[in-house]
Formats: sequence, C-alpha cells, structure tokens
Amino acid sequence: MTGRAAGGGRTKSGKPRPGTGGYGKRRLEGKGPTPPAEARTGHPAQRRAAAQAKKAAPDKVSGRGASAQGGARSAATGSGRGTDGRRPGLARGAGSSAAELVAGRNSVLEALRARVPASALHVGPRLDSDERIGQAVMLAADAGIPVVEAGRAELDRITGGAIHQGLALRIKRYSYADPADLVQAARDAGEQPLIVALDSVTDPRNLGAIARSVAAFGGHGILVPSRRSVGVTAGAWKASAGALARVPVAQAANLTRALAAYQEQGLFVAGLDASGSADIGELELADSPLVLVVGSEGKGLSRLVTQCCDVVARIPITGQAESLNAGIAASIALYAVSQLRA
Repeated sequence: MTGRAAGGGRTKSGKPRPGTGGYGKRRLEGKGPTPPAEARTGHPAQRRAAAQAKKAAPDKVSGRGASAQGGARSAATGSGRGTDGRRPGLARGAGSSAAELVAGRNSVLEALRARVPASALHVGPRLDSDERIGQAVMLAADAGIPVVEAGRAELDRITGGAIHQGLALRIKRYSYADPADLVQAARDAGEQPLIVALDSVTDPRNLGAIARSVAAFGGHGILVPSRRSVGVTAGAWKASAGALARVPVAQAANLTRALAAYQEQGLFVAGLDASGSADIGELELADSPLVLVVGSEGKGLSRLVTQCCDVVARIPITGQAESLNAGIAASIALYAVSQLRA
C-alpha cells in the first residue's frame, strides 16, 4: 500500500499527489476548444465587436448607411499595424455617429499636413519618444487647433477601440451646400454652370480627386446623394489637396429629383457611360449650363439616373482597360468640356 487514495489528487497524509498540483484527474481535463476571439472577455477583437455594436444603434436611428461609413473608414487609414492586426486610421467617436476622428500617429500627421479642418488634437500622456508626436503638436498649434491631453482610457473611448498610438484628431463636421447654391454661384459669377454629380460613388479618394479637377477646369461644385454615397471625410480632404476648401459640395436626399430640379432651372444633364451615344469630346451641350453625372467604376450609372439624362456620353478607350474609375473619368470629361467651351 502506498497510502494514496485511488484517483485522488492528494495522498492520505494530505500531501499533493506527484504530477497533479493537488488537483484530481477530472480537474486536469481540458475545457474544450478555445472560443473565438470575439467571445473572449478583454480580447481586442471582443472590444471591437462591442464598440461596433454600440455604434450601430445610433446609425440606425439617424438613418446613416453602414456601407458609407465603412468606405469612409477604409479610405482614411494610415500606415502601420497594431499588434492585433488593426490599422490606425479613421474612427467614429463612441456614442456619437457624427464625430469623425483620425487615429494613429502617421494618419494624424498626414491629415494635419493636408490641412484637414479639425477641432481638436487629443494627445495621450507619457508617450514614447517619437518625433511624429512633436510634429503633430506643432502643426496643430500653427493651424490654431486646440491640443488636449487625454488619458489612454479616454482615447480608447473616443476612437471606439481603434489603434490610436496616443494621438487622435477630431475632424470638423462638413457643412454641405444646397444644390441650388451651386447654380446661383455660377450665375453670380456670370458663368455657365458646370456641376459634377456623383451616382453611387463611395470612395472618398475619388471625391477628393474630382474636387481637384473641378477646381482646375472651372467647375462650380459637386453634388452627392445623402445615402449610399461618398461624403466629405478626412480621406476626401487629404485626396483633394486643399481643393475642397474652394469647391463647394452639395448634398441631395434624392439624386434624380435634384437632377430634375436642375433641368427645370435650364441646365442639361449629361451622363458618362461606356454605352453612350456621343463622344465626350464632341458633346454639343458643352456650351450650355451643364451637369456631368459620373457613376461608379463597377456599376456605372443607375437606371433611374440614366433615364433622367438629356444625353449619355462616352469616353473613347483605345487600350485594353474596360472602364475608368470615377476620379479619372470626371477629370477627362471636365477637360473635354473646358476645351469645347474655350
């Protein structure tokens, strides 16, 4: 007899049985497969999922589309990944779907260099020595942006769990113009209106590129739908290289109704599509008050918008490319119209 109880974790004398640590066989059995990251309390993936669920509620109340927000987030990301695979970039403030923040040292620095309008720079305490932090603070001070010290918990809260690396830049909400304001601005300047309308374009970089082309070729503004469409975000500001400060962007609840209203004011609507009946370089309506409608690269113009157009023009493509993205197509069309008007 060894004095050990069969199957027990301790001997009769009360000492732990060798190899068990004082626990029995059943206590040493596995607990089953590891649960997914989203279900593990305290895991970064679980915090992200909880933050997304929290932000989804106000989005439904305000009528904001989740796809449009997703496009905005992906476009404003900067370089560098966190340890859990997330990228610093655009984040929504927890508890407020209207607050837009750029998170991460590279992303914040790029936004400040691009002079993206901001209301505050949030800086975490006791940061590691990094020249990007000092540069961000100096750029914010030069631009008159308040620098606010915030704790890590506060930064986690306002960025919704994004990798902020101790820096977060709160972007000012853009003030959209009324569609009628674009026409009035052209007439006040004694010029024929030239407006670019976007149909199902969701990439902020395209909006920024189009703003640069509108400014370069004498356009008077951009019209975007309020739903399922790109908006003026930090990514659009950076891509525009400051052009959005000079080119007004109007927002319409219904794009086809806004185009119909333009037609009632004497403007012609020309859509851009590969199946168009006329080349954009030979557009007879170029000298008239004009709205150029650009669709997305994948879907093109929607059926209702196509029906609303007075003419559908195409950009001749002689190479192997099947289509052009919205930014390039708008640039080519605006240049062609400016040449015809000249």
